[in-house]
Amino acid sequence: MRIGIVILPDQRWAESQRRWRQAEEWGFDHAWTYDHLGWRDLVDGPWFDSMATLTAAATVTSQIKLGTLVASPNFRHPAAFARQITALDDISGGRTLLGVGSGGIGFDSAVLGGETLPPRQRVDRFAEFVELLDLVLREDGATWRGEWFSAVDARNNPGCVQTPRVPFVVAANGPRSMRLVTRFGEGWVTTGGGEEELDDWWAGVAKLSARLDRALDEAGRDPATLDRYLSMDAAPVFSLSSAQFFADQVGRAADLGFTDVVTHWPRASSWYAGDEETLVDVATRLLPELRRA
Repeated sequence: MRIGIVILPDQRWAESQRRWRQAEEWGFDHAWTYDHLGWRDLVDGPWFDSMATLTAAATVTSQIKLGTLVASPNFRHPAAFARQITALDDISGGRTLLGVGSGGIGFDSAVLGGETLPPRQRVDRFAEFVELLDLVLREDGATWRGEWFSAVDARNNPGCVQTPRVPFVVAANGPRSMRLVTRFGEGWVTTGGGEEELDDWWAGVAKLSARLDRALDEAGRDPATLDRYLSMDAAPVFSLSSAQFFADQVGRAADLGFTDVVTHWPRASSWYAGDEETLVDVATRLLPELRRA
């Protein structure tokens, strides 16, 4: 099992850089940040850009993989975003993971003055976003015209360090998005179905995992070629509520076939509120054993 941690971009770099260094020193396999212009009740800040944060993180680490959880077409254009991804992959020495999702409603979808799209249109836009981003990262001089995005002779020179491009970790729960996973994903990530009771949430995760199995089978793709990521803190109980609870949740994810799990650095209040001492305990006492499991 590989274990990752999300470090929200809600601190100035003078303070935040300690966390990125520490995540690597503890032995986490990957570290992520949110790609939003503002997020939920944290929208009043402080809040910082994800790609700048990840680039800074790349300069103070050397081994841990770094990624977005997740980037979306709410405010990203594939041709411009591809340049940022290419730069991050270069600066990190090929350690970039690109989590991508359809984008929800809220601040990101409203701040640029556009209309709030219904779910079907958000998935339509997402499909174009992923396909064009894949094209631009793979081919120099890509031209594309779709309903949501256009590109004319979009360049990617010199291309990503990782070939043929950085790995896509595609967020998907519905059938259409899961088909994007089977076409473009090196990984799949889910937050489950939003159930309010813990056991119900895990039952929902199991159903989503089975749905992915069916999508892979229909696409004729070997399940062994796809990593499976679970964002454990979408559950009704914070994964770092205690060290034992964390270990139990990792075990449940492994039983469902997940290759990777992701937790969040505890915050003082609001989202992911918890005690940093629990994180320290998990990282120093349990992490080596859980990673071997």
